[in-house]
Amino acid sequence: MPAQSLFQPLKLGRATLAHRVVMAPLTRMRATPGTNAPNALNAEYYGQRATKGGLIICEASPVIASGTAGPNVPGIYSDAQVAGWKLVTDAIHAKGGVAFLQLWHGGRISHSSLQPDGGLPQAPSAIPPSSGMVMGADLKPHPFETPRALETSELPGIVAAYGQAARNAAAAGFDGIEIHGANGYLLEQFLQSRTNKRTDAYGGSIENRARLLLEATKAAADAIGGDRVGVRLSPYGRANDSGEDDPMPLYSYVIGELNKMGLAYLHLIEPRASGAGQREVDHQDVPSGCETVRPLWKGALITAGNFRSESAAATVGKGHADAIAFGRLFISNPNLPELIRASADFRPYDRSTFYGGDARGYTDYAPLSAVAAG
Repeated sequence: MPAQSLFQPLKLGRATLAHRVVMAPLTRMRATPGTNAPNALNAEYYGQRATKGGLIICEASPVIASGTAGPNVPGIYSDAQVAGWKLVTDAIHAKGGVAFLQLWHGGRISHSSLQPDGGLPQAPSAIPPSSGMVMGADLKPHPFETPRALETSELPGIVAAYGQAARNAAAAGFDGIEIHGANGYLLEQFLQSRTNKRTDAYGGSIENRARLLLEATKAAADAIGGDRVGVRLSPYGRANDSGEDDPMPLYSYVIGELNKMGLAYLHLIEPRASGAGQREVDHQDVPSGCETVRPLWKGALITAGNFRSESAAATVGKGHADAIAFGRLFISNPNLPELIRASADFRPYDRSTFYGGDARGYTDYAPLSAVAAG
Protein backbone atom coordinates (compact mmCIF):
# COMPACT_ATOMS: atom_id res chain seq x y z
CA MET A 1 0.00 0.00 0.00
CA PRO A 2 1.33 3.49 -0.78
CA ALA A 3 0.80 4.75 2.76
CA GLN A 4 2.70 1.91 4.43
CA SER A 5 5.70 4.05 5.35
CA LEU A 6 3.41 6.20 7.50
CA PHE A 7 2.53 3.28 9.74
CA GLN A 8 5.88 2.60 11.36
CA PRO A 9 6.68 3.56 14.96
CA LEU A 10 8.50 6.82 15.62
CA LYS A 11 10.29 8.11 18.72
CA LEU A 12 9.59 11.78 19.46
CA GLY A 13 11.64 12.64 22.52
CA ARG A 14 10.01 10.95 25.47
CA ALA A 15 6.99 9.82 23.42
CA THR A 16 6.75 6.85 21.06
CA LEU A 17 4.22 7.03 18.23
CA ALA A 18 2.63 3.97 16.66
CA HIS A 19 2.20 5.79 13.34
CA ARG A 20 3.28 8.99 11.65
CA VAL A 21 -0.05 10.65 10.80
CA VAL A 22 -0.16 13.65 13.13
CA MET A 23 -3.10 15.96 13.84
CA ALA A 24 -1.85 19.52 13.36
CA PRO A 25 -2.87 22.34 15.74
CA LEU A 26 -6.10 23.93 14.50
CA THR A 27 -7.70 27.06 15.93
CA ARG A 28 -11.45 26.42 16.26
CA MET A 29 -12.64 29.18 18.66
CA ARG A 30 -14.94 26.97 20.70
CA ALA A 31 -13.59 27.41 24.23
CA THR A 32 -15.93 28.63 26.96
CA PRO A 33 -16.63 32.36 26.53
CA GLY A 34 -15.36 34.45 29.41
CA THR A 35 -12.86 31.96 30.84
CA ASN A 36 -11.38 30.71 27.55
CA ALA A 37 -11.29 27.29 29.21
CA PRO A 38 -11.71 24.11 27.18
CA ASN A 39 -14.95 22.26 27.80
CA ALA A 40 -16.70 18.92 27.26
CA LEU A 41 -17.40 19.68 23.58
CA ASN A 42 -13.68 20.26 22.99
CA ALA A 43 -12.87 17.00 24.75
CA GLU A 44 -15.36 15.15 22.55
CA TYR A 45 -13.81 16.66 19.41
CA TYR A 46 -10.27 15.66 20.28
CA GLY A 47 -11.32 12.27 21.60
CA GLN A 48 -13.01 11.51 18.29
CA ARG A 49 -9.70 12.07 16.48
CA ALA A 50 -7.40 10.24 18.87
CA THR A 51 -5.83 6.92 17.88
CA LYS A 52 -3.61 4.48 19.72
CA GLY A 53 -0.10 5.85 19.55
CA GLY A 54 -1.17 8.79 17.38
CA LEU A 55 0.03 12.34 18.09
CA ILE A 56 -2.52 15.12 18.45
CA ILE A 57 -1.08 18.64 18.71
CA CYS A 58 -3.89 20.57 20.34
CA GLU A 59 -4.71 24.04 19.12
CA ALA A 60 -2.66 27.17 19.75
CA SER A 61 -3.22 28.39 23.30
CA PRO A 62 -2.10 31.79 24.59
CA VAL A 63 0.49 31.63 27.36
CA ILE A 64 -0.75 34.94 28.76
CA ALA A 65 -4.04 36.81 28.43
CA SER A 66 -2.50 39.60 26.35
CA GLY A 67 -1.33 37.00 23.82
CA THR A 68 -4.89 36.16 22.81
CA ALA A 69 -5.33 36.38 19.04
CA GLY A 70 -8.99 35.48 18.60
CA PRO A 71 -12.31 35.15 20.44
CA ASN A 72 -13.00 32.03 22.47
CA VAL A 73 -9.58 30.52 21.92
CA PRO A 74 -8.46 28.27 24.80
CA GLY A 75 -5.66 29.53 27.01
CA ILE A 76 -3.17 27.80 29.29
CA TYR A 77 -2.57 30.50 31.93
CA SER A 78 -5.41 29.94 34.45
CA ASP A 79 -6.53 27.16 36.77
CA ALA A 80 -9.86 26.91 34.92
CA GLN A 81 -8.03 26.43 31.63
CA VAL A 82 -5.78 23.73 33.09
CA ALA A 83 -8.85 21.92 34.39
CA GLY A 84 -10.55 22.24 31.00
CA TRP A 85 -7.53 20.87 29.16
CA LYS A 86 -7.49 17.91 31.58
CA LEU A 87 -10.84 16.89 30.06
CA VAL A 88 -9.17 16.91 26.65
CA THR A 89 -6.05 14.98 27.60
CA ASP A 90 -8.16 12.38 29.40
CA ALA A 91 -10.20 11.89 26.21
CA ILE A 92 -7.07 11.53 24.07
CA HIS A 93 -5.35 9.18 26.51
CA ALA A 94 -8.49 7.05 26.80
CA LYS A 95 -7.90 6.14 23.14
CA GLY A 96 -4.19 5.53 23.74
CA GLY A 97 -3.20 8.77 22.01
CA VAL A 98 -0.32 11.17 22.61
CA ALA A 99 -1.22 14.80 23.38
CA PHE A 100 0.93 17.91 22.90
CA LEU A 101 -0.29 21.50 23.32
CA GLN A 102 0.84 24.37 21.11
CA LEU A 103 1.90 27.44 23.12
CA TRP A 104 1.06 30.76 21.49
CA HIS A 105 1.32 34.52 21.69
CA GLY A 106 -0.45 36.35 18.88
CA GLY A 107 1.51 39.58 19.15
CA ARG A 108 0.20 42.14 16.66
CA ILE A 109 -2.30 39.60 15.23
CA SER A 110 -4.85 40.58 17.85
CA HIS A 111 -7.30 43.38 18.59
CA SER A 112 -7.86 45.74 21.50
CA SER A 113 -11.22 44.10 22.19
CA LEU A 114 -9.35 40.87 22.96
CA GLN A 115 -6.84 42.49 25.31
CA PRO A 116 -7.54 42.20 29.04
CA ASP A 117 -7.12 45.95 29.54
CA GLY A 118 -8.57 47.03 26.20
CA GLY A 119 -5.13 48.25 25.17
CA LEU A 120 -3.34 47.80 21.88
CA PRO A 121 -1.92 44.44 20.80
CA GLN A 122 1.77 43.94 21.54
CA ALA A 123 4.57 43.46 19.04
CA PRO A 124 8.33 43.86 18.68
CA SER A 125 7.78 47.15 16.84
CA ALA A 126 4.82 49.46 16.19
CA ILE A 127 4.20 48.10 12.69
CA PRO A 128 0.71 46.87 11.73
CA PRO A 129 0.12 44.14 9.14
CA SER A 130 -0.13 45.70 5.70
CA SER A 131 -3.43 44.02 4.88
CA GLY A 132 -6.09 41.70 6.23
CA MET A 133 -8.53 41.73 9.11
CA VAL A 134 -8.64 40.29 12.60
CA MET A 135 -11.65 38.79 14.39
CA GLY A 136 -12.52 40.79 17.49
CA ALA A 137 -14.30 39.78 20.66
CA ASP A 138 -17.62 40.40 18.89
CA LEU A 139 -16.79 37.61 16.40
CA LYS A 140 -16.67 40.17 13.59
CA PRO A 141 -13.71 41.20 11.41
CA HIS A 142 -11.89 44.42 12.24
CA PRO A 143 -8.98 46.25 10.59
CA PHE A 144 -5.63 45.61 12.20
CA GLU A 145 -4.52 48.25 14.71
CA THR A 146 -1.02 49.62 15.01
CA PRO A 147 0.44 47.54 17.85
CA ARG A 148 2.36 48.77 20.85
CA ALA A 149 6.08 47.97 20.84
CA LEU A 150 6.99 45.86 23.86
CA GLU A 151 9.42 47.39 26.31
CA THR A 152 12.65 45.49 26.85
CA SER A 153 11.69 45.16 30.50
CA GLU A 154 8.52 43.26 29.54
CA LEU A 155 10.28 40.48 27.66
CA PRO A 156 11.51 38.44 30.65
CA GLY A 157 7.88 38.18 31.75
CA ILE A 158 6.86 36.80 28.37
CA VAL A 159 9.70 34.27 28.48
CA ALA A 160 8.63 33.24 31.98
CA ALA A 161 5.05 32.84 30.75
CA TYR A 162 6.21 30.18 28.29
CA GLY A 163 7.88 28.27 31.10
CA GLN A 164 4.80 28.51 33.30
CA ALA A 165 2.54 27.53 30.39
CA ALA A 166 4.65 24.41 29.85
CA ARG A 167 4.26 23.51 33.52
CA ASN A 168 0.52 24.18 33.29
CA ALA A 169 0.28 21.92 30.23
CA ALA A 170 2.06 19.13 32.08
CA ALA A 171 -0.33 19.60 35.01
CA ALA A 172 -3.22 19.29 32.55
CA GLY A 173 -1.91 15.90 31.45
CA PHE A 174 -0.17 16.80 28.20
CA ASP A 175 2.71 14.61 27.12
CA GLY A 176 4.53 17.65 25.74
CA ILE A 177 4.21 21.11 24.22
CA GLU A 178 4.97 22.82 20.93
CA ILE A 179 6.29 26.39 20.74
CA HIS A 180 4.45 28.29 17.99
CA GLY A 181 7.20 30.16 16.17
CA ALA A 182 5.40 30.34 12.82
CA ASN A 183 2.60 32.02 10.87
CA GLY A 184 3.40 35.63 11.69
CA TYR A 185 2.67 35.52 15.43
CA LEU A 186 4.78 37.13 18.16
CA LEU A 187 7.84 34.88 18.14
CA GLU A 188 8.07 35.03 14.35
CA GLN A 189 7.46 38.78 14.47
CA PHE A 190 10.62 39.02 16.55
CA LEU A 191 12.50 36.71 14.19
CA GLN A 192 11.84 38.57 10.97
CA SER A 193 13.38 41.87 9.90
CA ARG A 194 10.18 43.26 8.36
CA THR A 195 8.40 43.21 11.72
CA ASN A 196 11.32 43.74 14.08
CA LYS A 197 12.97 47.18 13.93
CA ARG A 198 14.22 47.14 17.52
CA THR A 199 17.59 48.52 18.55
CA ASP A 200 17.94 46.64 21.85
CA ALA A 201 19.26 43.11 22.47
CA TYR A 202 16.17 41.66 20.73
CA GLY A 203 16.58 43.46 17.41
CA GLY A 204 19.03 44.08 14.61
CA SER A 205 21.27 41.06 14.12
CA ILE A 206 20.00 37.56 13.43
CA GLU A 207 21.24 36.49 16.86
CA ASN A 208 19.28 39.28 18.52
CA ARG A 209 16.09 38.70 16.55
CA ALA A 210 16.20 34.99 17.40
CA ARG A 211 16.72 35.66 21.09
CA LEU A 212 13.06 35.66 22.22
CA LEU A 213 12.16 32.41 20.42
CA LEU A 214 15.23 30.67 21.82
CA GLU A 215 14.67 32.00 25.33
CA ALA A 216 11.00 30.97 25.28
CA THR A 217 11.92 27.50 24.04
CA LYS A 218 14.61 27.12 26.69
CA ALA A 219 12.17 28.24 29.40
CA ALA A 220 9.73 25.53 28.34
CA ALA A 221 12.50 22.94 28.08
CA ASP A 222 13.83 23.86 31.52
CA ALA A 223 10.32 23.56 32.93
CA ILE A 224 9.35 20.10 31.63
CA GLY A 225 12.38 18.71 29.77
CA GLY A 226 13.58 19.38 26.25
CA ASP A 227 12.47 15.91 25.16
CA ARG A 228 8.87 17.03 25.75
CA VAL A 229 9.17 20.19 23.63
CA GLY A 230 8.70 20.73 19.90
CA VAL A 231 8.95 23.94 17.86
CA ARG A 232 6.93 24.97 14.80
CA LEU A 233 8.52 27.19 12.15
CA SER A 234 7.48 28.49 8.73
CA PRO A 235 10.72 29.71 7.10
CA TYR A 236 9.08 30.54 3.76
CA GLY A 237 5.69 31.45 5.20
CA ARG A 238 3.49 34.32 4.08
CA ALA A 239 0.73 34.11 6.69
CA ASN A 240 -0.32 37.26 8.55
CA ASP A 241 1.99 39.50 6.48
CA SER A 242 5.07 37.51 7.45
CA GLY A 243 8.09 36.67 5.35
CA GLU A 244 11.83 37.19 5.13
CA ASP A 245 13.39 38.12 1.77
CA ASP A 246 16.18 35.60 2.29
CA PRO A 247 15.04 33.31 5.09
CA MET A 248 17.81 30.72 5.19
CA PRO A 249 20.53 32.72 7.00
CA LEU A 250 18.02 33.45 9.78
CA TYR A 251 16.47 30.01 9.97
CA SER A 252 19.77 28.16 9.60
CA TYR A 253 20.94 29.96 12.72
CA VAL A 254 17.69 29.32 14.59
CA ILE A 255 17.65 25.62 13.72
CA GLY A 256 21.31 25.29 14.66
CA GLU A 257 20.58 26.74 18.10
CA LEU A 258 17.49 24.58 18.57
CA ASN A 259 19.59 21.52 17.75
CA LYS A 260 21.53 22.15 20.98
CA MET A 261 18.42 21.84 23.18
CA GLY A 262 17.62 18.13 22.77
CA LEU A 263 14.05 18.81 21.64
CA ALA A 264 11.42 16.22 20.74
CA TYR A 265 10.90 17.50 17.20
CA LEU A 266 10.85 20.36 14.72
CA HIS A 267 7.55 20.99 12.92
CA LEU A 268 7.46 22.84 9.58
CA ILE A 269 4.68 24.45 7.58
CA GLU A 270 5.32 23.81 3.90
CA PRO A 271 5.56 27.03 1.85
CA ARG A 272 2.82 25.90 -0.54
CA ALA A 273 0.31 25.89 2.33
CA SER A 274 1.20 29.14 4.09
CA GLY A 275 -1.97 30.98 5.10
CA ALA A 276 -4.22 27.94 4.66
CA GLY A 277 -6.14 28.84 7.79
CA GLN A 278 -7.58 31.92 6.11
CA ARG A 279 -8.30 30.60 2.62
CA GLU A 280 -7.59 27.83 0.15
CA VAL A 281 -3.96 28.15 -0.95
CA ASP A 282 -1.49 26.16 -3.01
CA HIS A 283 1.43 28.49 -3.64
CA GLN A 284 3.45 27.51 -6.71
CA ASP A 285 7.17 27.84 -7.47
CA VAL A 286 8.11 27.58 -3.80
CA PRO A 287 10.77 25.37 -2.21
CA SER A 288 10.13 22.19 -0.24
CA GLY A 289 10.39 23.16 3.40
CA CYS A 290 11.28 19.70 4.66
CA GLU A 291 13.87 19.01 1.95
CA THR A 292 15.50 22.37 2.70
CA VAL A 293 15.57 21.89 6.46
CA ARG A 294 16.30 18.17 6.68
CA PRO A 295 20.09 18.57 6.31
CA LEU A 296 20.10 21.24 9.04
CA TRP A 297 17.99 19.51 11.70
CA LYS A 298 19.42 16.58 13.65
CA GLY A 299 16.22 15.32 15.25
CA ALA A 300 12.71 14.17 14.32
CA LEU A 301 11.07 16.32 11.65
CA ILE A 302 7.31 16.79 11.13
CA THR A 303 6.01 18.69 8.12
CA ALA A 304 2.51 19.90 7.20
CA GLY A 305 0.82 21.42 4.19
CA ASN A 306 -1.58 20.14 1.53
CA PHE A 307 -0.49 16.51 1.80
CA ARG A 308 -2.56 13.57 0.60
CA SER A 309 -1.98 9.87 1.26
CA GLU A 310 0.53 9.21 -1.51
CA SER A 311 2.50 12.45 -1.16
CA ALA A 312 2.70 11.97 2.61
CA ALA A 313 3.93 8.40 2.26
CA ALA A 314 6.45 9.42 -0.39
CA THR A 315 7.82 12.24 1.75
CA VAL A 316 8.36 9.91 4.71
CA GLY A 317 9.56 7.08 2.50
CA LYS A 318 12.27 9.29 0.97
CA GLY A 319 13.39 10.46 4.40
CA HIS A 320 12.52 14.11 3.79
CA ALA A 321 10.40 14.10 6.98
CA ASP A 322 9.66 11.62 9.76
CA ALA A 323 5.95 12.36 10.13
CA ILE A 324 3.22 14.30 8.33
CA ALA A 325 0.76 16.60 10.08
CA PHE A 326 -2.72 17.00 8.62
CA GLY A 327 -5.01 19.86 9.57
CA ARG A 328 -8.16 20.61 7.59
CA LEU A 329 -8.68 16.97 6.54
CA PHE A 330 -8.66 15.91 10.20
CA ILE A 331 -11.59 18.26 10.80
CA SER A 332 -13.93 16.42 8.45
CA ASN A 333 -12.37 12.96 8.78
CA PRO A 334 -12.02 12.05 12.46
CA ASN A 335 -10.62 8.62 11.51
CA LEU A 336 -8.13 10.09 9.05
CA PRO A 337 -5.23 7.68 9.83
CA GLU A 338 -7.51 4.72 9.09
CA LEU A 339 -8.57 6.27 5.78
CA ILE A 340 -4.96 6.95 4.80
CA ARG A 341 -3.91 3.41 5.66
CA ALA A 342 -6.67 2.08 3.40
CA SER A 343 -6.02 4.61 0.59
CA ALA A 344 -9.68 5.59 0.98
CA ASP A 345 -11.36 8.81 -0.11
CA PHE A 346 -11.66 11.77 2.26
CA ARG A 347 -14.77 13.75 3.11
CA PRO A 348 -14.45 17.44 2.15
CA TYR A 349 -14.45 20.01 4.94
CA ASP A 350 -16.76 23.00 5.34
CA ARG A 351 -14.65 26.11 5.82
CA SER A 352 -17.67 28.13 7.00
CA THR A 353 -17.70 26.08 10.23
CA PHE A 354 -13.98 26.36 11.02
CA TYR A 355 -14.11 29.23 13.52
CA GLY A 356 -16.62 29.53 16.33
CA GLY A 357 -20.05 27.98 16.60
CA ASP A 358 -21.26 24.74 18.11
CA ALA A 359 -21.14 21.04 17.25
CA ARG A 360 -21.89 21.65 13.57
CA GLY A 361 -18.73 21.12 11.57
CA TYR A 362 -16.96 20.20 14.80
CA THR A 363 -18.15 16.96 16.40
CA ASP A 364 -20.87 15.95 13.93
CA TYR A 365 -18.59 14.30 11.34
CA ALA A 366 -19.15 10.55 11.54
CA PRO A 367 -16.16 8.39 10.58
CA LEU A 368 -16.17 7.32 6.97
CA SER A 369 -15.86 3.66 6.06
CA ALA A 370 -12.21 2.89 5.38
CA VAL A 371 -12.83 0.97 2.18
CA ALA A 372 -9.82 1.21 -0.10
CA ALA A 373 -10.42 3.22 -3.24
CA GLY A 374 -10.50 1.10 -6.37
